[in-house]
Amino acid sequence: MSVIDPVDIKHGDGPIVLGLPHTGTHVPDDIAAKLNDRGRELADTDWHIHTLYDGLLDNVTTVRATFHRYVIDANRDPAGVSLYPGENTTTLVPLTDFDGKNIWDQAPDADDIAFRADNFHAPYHAALAAELDRVRAKHGVAILYDCHSIRSHIPFLFDGVLPDFNIGTNMGTTCDPVIEAATRAVCEAADGYSSILNGRFKGGWTTRHYGRPEINQHAIQMELAQSAYLSAEAAPWTYDAARSAKLRLHLTSILEKLAELAPTLRGTS
Repeated sequence: MSVIDPVDIKHGDGPIVLGLPHTGTHVPDDIAAKLNDRGRELADTDWHIHTLYDGLLDNVTTVRATFHRYVIDANRDPAGVSLYPGENTTTLVPLTDFDGKNIWDQAPDADDIAFRADNFHAPYHAALAAELDRVRAKHGVAILYDCHSIRSHIPFLFDGVLPDFNIGTNMGTTCDPVIEAATRAVCEAADGYSSILNGRFKGGWTTRHYGRPEINQHAIQMELAQSAYLSAEAAPWTYDAARSAKLRLHLTSILEKLAELAPTLRGTS
């Protein structure tokens, strides 16, 4: 089984770390050979999210998984515990896509999953943890902003149409209330956009794992509807420059506000 460098890191001097677990599209050849035609479409990618956030905030750190979530999902508990018990969701190594359709000709066995956990999932999180520690040592506080996107209409996962901004803090447990409030305020004031706090997406394993306000390490997830920045939520998943430019203004406002708040959070634990 071939291995690539599983994580791309850009070091910044500020208090914000952007997590990018689902923008990678690399699938090693030996894993790709086990996917079926549907799986090789990689439809469940967080398409262009790294491009959408690029350059929005000076001195920001980014930690990006280069591998696709079908290799292993960097936003799932490595122990395999479900994010949303009782609801449809995908697993540590997904067996289906977001529509509930099989993606494998040869499904991974326990040894495959263990290998992928050691060589992809673990290095990504080692890098993310190290960057949060570095930032927190420098500033006395670190804020992880976990960047995601998904199609706005997926009946297998949720009813109806997803709002544009989906903020997740695991019911307020992963960050200081001022972070949640500031993010929500920007989203609610964004003309022409819809938003929700702790709706269908309450923050994935990454947000829940690293969100530790008691040590001045805060985490918040932003799940964007892909209709807000793509030309269409279907292949070839084209980045819409005009839609993206408008959305980037609001994302910039969020990140700038969080960077402004960060110094006020030092010493509050």
